[in-house]
Amino acid sequence: MRQVTLVGAGKIGEVIADLLIASGDYAVTVVDRDAQRLARLAQVLPAANLCQIDAGDATQLATVLSDQQALINACPFDLSAPLAEAAVAARVHYFDLTEDVGSARAIRALADGAACALVPQCGLAPGFISIAAYDLARSFDELHDVHMRVGALPKFPSNGLKYNLTWSTDGLINEYLNPCEAIVGGMLKEMPALEELEHFSLDGDDYEAFNTSGGLGTLCDTLQGRVRNLNYRTVRYVGHRDVMKLLLHDLRLGERRALLKEIFESSIPVTLQDVVLVFVNVSGLKDGLLMQETYARKIYNRVIGGRQRSAIQVTTASAICAALDLLLDGRLPQQGFVRQEDIPLDAFLDNRFGRHYVIDGEEPHTVASGGLRQMR
Repeated sequence: MRQVTLVGAGKIGEVIADLLIASGDYAVTVVDRDAQRLARLAQVLPAANLCQIDAGDATQLATVLSDQQALINACPFDLSAPLAEAAVAARVHYFDLTEDVGSARAIRALADGAACALVPQCGLAPGFISIAAYDLARSFDELHDVHMRVGALPKFPSNGLKYNLTWSTDGLINEYLNPCEAIVGGMLKEMPALEELEHFSLDGDDYEAFNTSGGLGTLCDTLQGRVRNLNYRTVRYVGHRDVMKLLLHDLRLGERRALLKEIFESSIPVTLQDVVLVFVNVSGLKDGLLMQETYARKIYNRVIGGRQRSAIQVTTASAICAALDLLLDGRLPQQGFVRQEDIPLDAFLDNRFGRHYVIDGEEPHTVASGGLRQMR
């Protein structure tokens, strides 16, 4: 039985624990300082070992990690670096879902000389989107453009934002405010969030996309010097971006994050009826021809283990579980920093957890053509 500790019993953490325990191969200790969250989790996952401690207390956490193989961090981004430090000290593998660029850089620095593997950014974006994009990009002789687009959207939008809360509110606000990495004309640049608005259609539906922070993971470092343009943008229904700019900039709520979080969580309902959209577009030269290849998929909410799970819960939780599974199977590096693009796409999708990205054996929409279509 594989012994792992999961820190964070929230919306994503519950599904991570459920997937791992249901596999029959994992004994999961769930750590959280919130007694109410743990009590609720005990009702739905009685097989989980629950531990109420403050994960920020290194001494308490070290006791929990003493006989574990891995630490899975499903907490807000500000705990990423301290939890990674605890994992390195305990010599256990580390996994997280952070979209925060600064936290990922701190974890990368910790990985130098570590006796364990540190695998941050294991969710949907960053995470799976990098795996899919790199799989397309590595088949080109010369890369021109790599465009990555991801959205977690309500199936039935009913408010002015055309949005419902589906994951971490702290993470959402963070990616709407922080600078965004990109490669433009072969040069690494920082771009402002919420800018470079574009519109596109997929399967007959209209969407907008705009810059948000963190979605590229480590791809800027990996592809720098090899690609002309690389960017990541979040997908929303048309009109969402303008409302967010009003709230964050015109009303200056971006300077009052605690208040903005309170407003969002008291006014915007959570929904389990959602869809995750993944779209990667790569162009460049293959055998002397200008080619374009696209990976596109929609993943919907579904019932797993008798419980309704949102699409963002399914995609995020299954991605980090697949990364954990592959590493403990010996299919990923066992020490140091592990990038998402180090995970082969075929190995991910063939994994028992990664298969949640393939519905009923359906293959993703992939297209190869000789033309280049700019997304506008």
